[in-house]
Amino acid sequence: MKWESSDAFLYCCSPEGDGGTMLGKFAHALDSKGRLTLPARYRPFLAGGLVLTKGADRCLFIFPQAEWEKIKAKLDSLPVLSSEQARSARRALFGNAVSQTLDSHSRITLPTELRTYAHIEKDVIGLGLSTYIELWAPAELRKAEGTEDDELPAPDWSSLGI
Repeated sequence: MKWESSDAFLYCCSPEGDGGTMLGKFAHALDSKGRLTLPARYRPFLAGGLVLTKGADRCLFIFPQAEWEKIKAKLDSLPVLSSEQARSARRALFGNAVSQTLDSHSRITLPTELRTYAHIEKDVIGLGLSTYIELWAPAELRKAEGTEDDELPAPDWSSLGI
């Protein structure tokens, strides 16, 4: 595993072995066509394609294609006809999903509907969260974290079994 620093953000990225881990934080701005350039450290994970969809708390999720296939298999195995929760989960993820590949400049396009949902206008904060990436409007991330500065709230680790 290799730790590096870039633009005052610390990250780790190791695509070898078990599939690797996407970690770290980045800040970029969308271009005039709603495209986002993804940092080089994430590109090996996304080279086989990706799925962009609505996430929780007004963010967007980017799943590498391989990770999306795992999620899809789990959702496909749920009892659609008898489970309102399964139908809701399928609508939330599948109904808002867009398959993409990185263009020749390692960019993806954030469709207007998804940008509107996430309140993303120009600036984007990306968080590598192991197997996927979250994209945030800076103000929405501060709201989700419950802070107006860089201090993160401490999770209740014991309730997570950690």
